[in-house]
Amino acid sequence: MQSSPTFTLDLPAGEFDAYIFDCDGTLADTMPTHYKAWLAALGEHSRNFPEAMFYELGGVPTARIVEILNERHGHNLPVEETVNHKEALFLEMSHEIAAIEPVVALARQYHGQKPLAVASGGHRRIVMNTLRALGIVELFQAIVCSEDYQRGKPSPDPFLEAALRLDVAPERCLVFEDTATGIAAADAAGMKSVLVPPPKR
Repeated sequence: MQSSPTFTLDLPAGEFDAYIFDCDGTLADTMPTHYKAWLAALGEHSRNFPEAMFYELGGVPTARIVEILNERHGHNLPVEETVNHKEALFLEMSHEIAAIEPVVALARQYHGQKPLAVASGGHRRIVMNTLRALGIVELFQAIVCSEDYQRGKPSPDPFLEAALRLDVAPERCLVFEDTATGIAAADAAGMKSVLVPPPKR
């Protein structure tokens, strides 16, 4: 496992009763690896999935991304098969996963003091693999993944489900996110949020 460069997080004033973290791009510097897996899985269709579009769809569930590609470009990519292929490729590349140290350090600091959760748009096996690679699974009392809700980000559902599992009112939670989609979901949930900057390459 590698380590990403450090930076300072600008936290809002006040006390919070729980902290909810996105996974990819927030706790773990996995986004470049996810994109490599997407390009390999899409094959000849990868030309219709530029990197800017990939980051624009950050936080969107994997199956929905395949549906969006089909809708925008008239593809007939089989959703479940494409998702499974992409995720298998990502798992093969998981040795490339790096911690986003300032966020992971904050989670370690809050562990045992406040309830913590992960709310991700990823499938559970992928999210759990990432958290295990970072050695931080035990920090979180709840881990919410795409199987746990009907509507993904920017819907508030992932964060509301995390708050429910932590038994904390949504307005008492602080969210850590790296995408506009995730921040919009936190806003819709009535939660304050912290935007995590992208690691410098």
